[in-house]
Amino acid sequence: MSVKAGPDCATMADVRAGVDALDRELVALLARRFAYMDAAARIKLSRDLVRDEGRKAEVIAKAAAAARAAGLPEGLAEALWETLVESSIAYELGRWDEIRNPA
Repeated sequence: MSVKAGPDCATMADVRAGVDALDRELVALLARRFAYMDAAARIKLSRDLVRDEGRKAEVIAKAAAAARAAGLPEGLAEALWETLVESSIAYELGRWDEIRNPA
């Protein structure tokens, strides 16, 4: 089944195919993003450097601005990115520990 653009969907099967395709793309993008968390964990010399509240606020503000520019609710982007960034920090902390204290 080919994937149609949202406005071109005529059936729920069309909608579901589009959502499923986008979900696969989002997972691939998240894998790319988390590869950067792996690199950050490797590069940062101190575990205390993993959490950077200033950078976190900057990332969330940029996502909110991008959402606004795309016509999406800023609050949605802020909530999603809050979860994404906190999950990224937790992942990076785990990777930092694994790199420096292998089992």
